[in-house]
Parts: sequence; C-alpha cells; structure tokens
Amino acid sequence: MPAEILQLFSNLRTRLRTFAVHPARPSIKEAAVYKGVVLSVMASVLFAVMYFYTSLMTPLTGEEIFGWRMLLTVPCATLFMLVSGDWKLVRALAGRIWRQPLLVFGILLSSLLLGAQLLIFMWAPLHGRSLEVSLGYFLLPLTMIATGRIVYGEHLSHLQKIAASLALIGVGHELWRLGSFSWETLLVALGYPLYFVLRRKLKTDNLGGLWFDMLFMLPIGLWFIANGNPMAAQDEPKLYFLIPLLGIISASALISYILSSRILPFSLFGLLSYVEPVLLVCVALLLGESIGRDEWLTYLPIWLAVVVLVIEGARHMLAQRRRDAA
Repeated sequence: MPAEILQLFSNLRTRLRTFAVHPARPSIKEAAVYKGVVLSVMASVLFAVMYFYTSLMTPLTGEEIFGWRMLLTVPCATLFMLVSGDWKLVRALAGRIWRQPLLVFGILLSSLLLGAQLLIFMWAPLHGRSLEVSLGYFLLPLTMIATGRIVYGEHLSHLQKIAASLALIGVGHELWRLGSFSWETLLVALGYPLYFVLRRKLKTDNLGGLWFDMLFMLPIGLWFIANGNPMAAQDEPKLYFLIPLLGIISASALISYILSSRILPFSLFGLLSYVEPVLLVCVALLLGESIGRDEWLTYLPIWLAVVVLVIEGARHMLAQRRRDAA
C-alpha cells in the first residue's frame, strides 16, 4: 500500500483519538464534508436498494417499473428544484430551446441515452443480468478516463495508466473467453460517457438539462404503463404500497446524490462513487447470481483497476489537505 494511503489512515486515526479524548465541535467545513459523505453513501445505498426492489414488484415488468419510476420521480425532482432555487436552470434552458428549436433534437437524443441506462437498471435484476450491469458500472470510471483522453486530450497520470492496463487485462480475457462483452455491460460502460459528452456539447450539463431529459422520458414511461397489465395491482395488492415507495426511494437517491455532489470536494465525491457498483454486485449475489470460475480473470483485474483509482483519489485528497493546511 503506498505511503500516501498509510499517511491518510494515520491522520484519520489520530483525529479520531483526539476527538475521543477531547471531543470538540467540528468546523463548519468539516461538518459539511461529513454531511456530504453521509449523503453520498445514502445515495449509493438507495440506488442499490432500488436495484433489489424491482425483484419485489412482480408481476410488473422492468419496462413498467421504469415507467412508474419516471412518473413519480419527475414531480419530486421538480419540487426539489423549486425549493432549492434551481428552477432558474430549467427556465434558462427553455429560453434556449425557444431561440434554438433544433436544440430539442439534441436533448431528445440525450434523454434517450439516459433513458436506456435507467431502463436497464430496472430490467436487469428481473432477468438475471445484474452482474453484467454491475460490471459495466465498474468499467465506467475507466471508460470515462479513456473518453477524457480521446475526446478532450486529457493526460493520464501514472496510476491511471496502471489502472487502464489492469482493465485491459480483464477486457482481453473477456474477449478471449466470449469474443465480446455482454451488451448490458457495454451499454453502461460506453453509454454513459457518450451521454456526458453530448450534454457537455449541448451545454445542458446541469440540473436543468437533467430535468428536461427526465421530462422527455415521461411519454415513453406512460406508454409502458398503459401497455402493461392493468389488473396487476388488483392481483397483487402489495403494489399499491410498493409503487409509491419506489418513487420515494428514487427521488431520495437522486436528491442525496445531487446534494452530495455540491458539498464534497470533487476527488472525495469521485472516490465515493465506487461504493455503488460494489453494492450492486452484492445485490446480484443476493438475487442468486454467481461469478463463474472462468469469469474471475475478467472481474479481478477490473476490480484491481478500480482500487488503483481509489488510491489515486486518496493521494489527491491528501495533497489537497496539505495545501489547505499550508
């Protein structure tokens, strides 16, 4: 383990001991960071709960669950933005659309890309494909690094190069084993970078753009609901409780994620984003899926690559602390 990581844990242990002997009120900045960490972990836990939650909502299909999620999340997100003062971003983007009508087509494509991600998230646990989707989320930080290098000419650090090399071992093994990755893994690992690049190109990479993305998904969600089983709730009365709770979980996860992104330093926020794929693997195993003996050489190098990125993030955090203390 690098000396920087040992130093980080040593500093944390010293601070905990000091707090135990001389408990003091944390500074406003420290309190905000603690709050941000709690919100980020809460968001990851809620997303993992939602991943498992879909298995409880039978006989609804993944498409119907996606529809209900959109129908219930959009009003909650709207209320949050009105209260937080972010509604001005929606008004500003609406003004741009009025002046540039062709922008609608770009936002429709953006909405389609995000909708595909949200749909597969609801669909995978019902079809025994949770591990494939979770692998996509593990690959996502690495494909984001590759996107930054290829699209924006960003330079890779030494540790990022090591992480990329480890990931290539896992990718190479999967290509040797099957000839390709599963389409679910590729959709997550490649779809999200494409979505983020498009949003940056359209200059809709803010809450206003996200709101319009979700708004344009609503008709598709309503279509899924309308073409589903109209007697499902009558046949399974539990759905009268589970469907509204889905909206609460989804909205709470989204709001916690947004709030944590505003509070936390970028490096710490990035580190905590690795909590979610770990939890998704746990959910997949809980649902009865398993990693085959011939799949370990795919998963282990990719997991090690993520560990390397975590180490790099910890080094950046430690360096930032030293600069702040100087």
